[in-house]
Formats: sequence, C-alpha cells, structure tokens
Amino acid sequence: MCGRFTITIEASYFQQELNLGSIPKEWKPRYNVAPSQDIPIVLNKETRDVEMLRWGLIPFWAKDEKIGYRMINARSETIQEKPSFRNAFKQRRCLVLADGFYEWQKQDGKAPKVPFYFQLADGAPFAFAGIWETWKPPEGDPLRSCSIITTEPNSLVAMAHNRMPVMLDKQIMWGWLEDKPPHALQSMLAPYPAEKMRALPVGLAVNNPKNDSAECVRPLPS
Repeated sequence: MCGRFTITIEASYFQQELNLGSIPKEWKPRYNVAPSQDIPIVLNKETRDVEMLRWGLIPFWAKDEKIGYRMINARSETIQEKPSFRNAFKQRRCLVLADGFYEWQKQDGKAPKVPFYFQLADGAPFAFAGIWETWKPPEGDPLRSCSIITTEPNSLVAMAHNRMPVMLDKQIMWGWLEDKPPHALQSMLAPYPAEKMRALPVGLAVNNPKNDSAECVRPLPS
C-alpha cells in the first residue's frame, strides 16, 4: 500500500518541472502527507491546473464519508472489477503530485518497523496514478476524493513492502489522463524501474502523522 508520501519541493518548482497550470494557494511543502488530508491533484490534461482533493476515495453511492479511510489505495490488478473503483478507472483518472513516499520494513522479533523513504534517483517530482470521485452528502456541499493506485513492488521497494504506488514520471504521466482503451491504461500500472529510484532509511518521526517537518525525511546515520 501507499499510506504516506511527500511533496517537499516548492510548488513553483513542481509547476516548472511538470509543466503544470495554476497552483492553489493552500498547496505548501509537506513531509508527511497522511490519509484524509487534502492533496494536490491534476484532473484535466488540457489546463493541467492543480486542485486539492481529499485522500481516501468515497464512492458516489456511499452512505457515509468514513468509507474513505479504507479506500486510500486501489489495487491495479482488480481496479476494473471492484464496484468502488471501476467507473472511476474508466472516466475519472487523476495525477497525484509527489516527490517521494514511505514504506515500513519489518524487523526480527519485537523491534519496530524501519521506515524507508523512496524517491526518483535524481529527486525529481513525479505523479502517482490515481482515480477520483464526487460524493454528495445528505447535507452540505459535494466532496471530491481520490485513491492512489498500487501495484507489485520492484526489487528496491520489495525489501520493505509487498506493494508500491504506481509512479509516473514527467515523460509518461500525461498519458494517464488521455482517453485510452482499458488495456492501454492497464499497461501503465506497472512497477517503476528500481534502477531509477533510491531508498533511504529514516527515523521514526514519520510514524506520527502530526509530525510534518524535514525531520521525517532525514536519513539515519550509516
């Protein structure tokens, strides 16, 4: 799964590197993005404007928004079959902007899991493949939310976890928003090449979602 990620680079640099449109004022650097928070998303390939959506997809048919806590991720292998995700996969795909993510490696015995921070090898920004929905509550305004799609891990991420988010770099990311047949979209949901990534063990500060500072990504002493 992907349960925490980062957007540490300044928004203006994201905008320049990924050729984005307008940037919302509320987007700021984050070191420990957690589920249920608003995150920067691109929905429209033409404008490429960035919008803020809640992380944790709430299907349009849901009776309660709390279901979103269980739907932060969508598995690539079953995304076309699950009622919660299949329509969004066909019609409502999005790009979730990021520059890194965390996974936790189990240790022997009772030792705490070690968090690892994963990035592109050059530290460049990228996007996770995502899907989104609009939910209309009985009262109040419609709520837009999203899920990050996961796939099998590459050899680098596999040492920490058995899943990884689908990463799309700037060369291919915009294809995710194009009108393509299902098989072409499915082919994009592959593990990112391990040789183009790096991983660093970091401290336990990231375990608490209230911690949102550079301490979360500080590498452990070698």
